[in-house]
Amino acid sequence: MQQLENNVDGEVQQDEVEQYLTFILSGKIYGLDILNIKEIIEYGEITEVPMTPDFISGVINLRGSVVPVVDLRQRFSGEATEQTKKTSIVILEVQNDDIKIEIGITVDVVNEVLDINSREIEPPPALGNQIQTDFIGGMAKVDGKFLVLLNVENILSIDELSMVGDIQDDPELTPEVEK
Repeated sequence: MQQLENNVDGEVQQDEVEQYLTFILSGKIYGLDILNIKEIIEYGEITEVPMTPDFISGVINLRGSVVPVVDLRQRFSGEATEQTKKTSIVILEVQNDDIKIEIGITVDVVNEVLDINSREIEPPPALGNQIQTDFIGGMAKVDGKFLVLLNVENILSIDELSMVGDIQDDPELTPEVEK
C-alpha cells in the first residue's frame, strides 16, 4: 500500500506502508512481515525428530505435507515454550539462496496485524561483533515503544535451513496421503 504526501518543496513523495503480524514471545512483542506468513494454526500434535537441535520441536502434518516446527523462544533464549491455550504455530515460507521451505514457528500469543510506514522503521542496532543481530530486520516505533521486526530468512542459518529442508524431504516422515 502506498501513501502520497507533499514534502516541504511541494513535491509528491511516496511512502510504503507494510503490514506486520505482531506476536508475543517471552513477554516481548515481535513483528513479522505478513508477506512471509502462509497461515496461523492452533498448537497441536508435534512429532519429535531424533538428532535435531533443541530449538526444532519436530514436525507437523499440514494437509499431507511435513512441516518442521521451530520453537522460537528456545531459539532466542534457550527456554522451551510453555504450551497454553493461546500458543500458536505461524507457518512461514522461507527463501534463502536456492532453498525454499515451509517452517512453523511457535509463538506464545498472536497479537494483531499492524500497518507500519517504512519511514518509521529504523535499521537494526549495531551491538558489536559478539552479539548476533542479523535476524532483526529493523526496529519500528509503535505507540512510543520499539517493536523488533524479524527477518525470517535469518532466524535460522543456511546450515540450519538445509537441515530443516532435509527433514521436510525425508520420505520416512512424509505422511501417507490417500488417493
